[in-house]
Amino acid sequence: MPQSASTPVAETAVRPAKSRKVPRVLVLGGGTVGLYSARRLRKRLGRREAAIVVVDPRPYMTYAPFLPEAAAGSIDPRNVVAPHRRALKGVDVLQGKVSQINHAERTVEITPEEGEPYWVTYDHLIVGLGSVARTLPIPGLAEQAIGFKNVEEAIAVRNHVLNRIEVASSTWDPELRKRMLTFVFVGGGFAGIEALAELEDIARYTIAHYKQIEQDELRFVLVEGSPRILPEVSEELGGYTLEQLRKRHIEIHLSTFLSSCVDGHVVLSNKLEFDADTIVWTAGVKANPVLQQSDLPLDTMGRVTCNAALQVVDEHGEIVPDAYAAGDCAAVPDLYNPGSFCPPNAQHALRQGNHLGDNLARVLRSAEVTDYSHKNIGAVASLGMYKGVAQMFGKIKVRGFLAWVLHRTYHVFAMPTVNRKLRIMAGWTGSLLLRREVVPLGALHDPRAEFRAASVPPKPRVVEEKSDEQPADPAIAAAAKPAVKPAAKKKSAS
Repeated sequence: MPQSASTPVAETAVRPAKSRKVPRVLVLGGGTVGLYSARRLRKRLGRREAAIVVVDPRPYMTYAPFLPEAAAGSIDPRNVVAPHRRALKGVDVLQGKVSQINHAERTVEITPEEGEPYWVTYDHLIVGLGSVARTLPIPGLAEQAIGFKNVEEAIAVRNHVLNRIEVASSTWDPELRKRMLTFVFVGGGFAGIEALAELEDIARYTIAHYKQIEQDELRFVLVEGSPRILPEVSEELGGYTLEQLRKRHIEIHLSTFLSSCVDGHVVLSNKLEFDADTIVWTAGVKANPVLQQSDLPLDTMGRVTCNAALQVVDEHGEIVPDAYAAGDCAAVPDLYNPGSFCPPNAQHALRQGNHLGDNLARVLRSAEVTDYSHKNIGAVASLGMYKGVAQMFGKIKVRGFLAWVLHRTYHVFAMPTVNRKLRIMAGWTGSLLLRREVVPLGALHDPRAEFRAASVPPKPRVVEEKSDEQPADPAIAAAAKPAVKPAAKKKSAS
């Protein structure tokens, strides 16, 4: 049963770890926390000191800050992911979903893509399950919208936007064209603003190749529930970003919520209504819901409660033996901002992963753990090609081209593996010299559609015989011609 935040873990009977020659460390999640903690732990400990196992449903880690550029075609989508088999040398990888966690028994249930679920035992547990999109019960949202949390969604959004432009170029119905060329983004945080700005930029670039579509036909709409965008940076930079987006004719509705989007008919809380074929949801994240199927202590937001050393603790601050957590799914105290927690971003997840690996290595060598503390070095955001904003060390504010360069420089060095760093930089160079590709590959999402259509047997053709059709042979035609009596002459009216 799930362990609520109000139930002390100390009351749960904890079974001693199974006796093994080499302790097994089970890492749940192969994202940023999982990958970096496993790599650091393997670097600190040899194979005879710890056996490390990483569990994730995907065979790669996604570097989320590069998803907007992947959607815009500036980076090959394959290069924003780090394959586990290559990045995790000396680490065992299990592909499957974590479905239950029973820390009292030191067991985790894993459900593979095919086959029956099975249980894995461990001695030490690292929880790095990350987050999922935080959705709301809005009519039509689940059926019409698409998220922007992983590389598959980024590719799908790119192909969909380019496809709508392609189809609209051959559509003459004005209402239908207007619907196709309307793109709605919900959420004004970093993910939403970068996705909107990058895709608007590539859409404008694409339109230049279509004589049938005018630039003013494109309509991009941002919906944000709070009175400002980019809360991670200062109000000054947020205001600058707002001004730049409006100069690009992007509609921005602040303090506004999406009320409904049934069948693509968008209704906003400010009473505005319109139709759109594209709705992208980036309005926040929440801790992975599988944590509710565990006996780990959780806070009111569903995150694993931790101390500053990244050890799992109960509501009384008592350490839960052999359990550690970090990243989006963990409530980690921010020592530089007492009373608050570390925000769920890649900057903290990467550093927490490394620190967690170091701490667990210390524990296995009977040394003291250290607290995680990291002062925010700043935030960088791309607003399309050659455009960006950055705030460094809380004071230095950078805009335009230099901020765009800082964004790319910071994130390419944060990307794991030298292989991926070089591929990304080579891709950037190619895009600058040879221009970006704007070809929609919508069939990627259903590659068997054409094959299925070709496999359907054609309907039998029905041929209707015409009575006036003449045979090819004149003799046959004469024989087959029915005798026609001459018409009687009409009598004169006189």
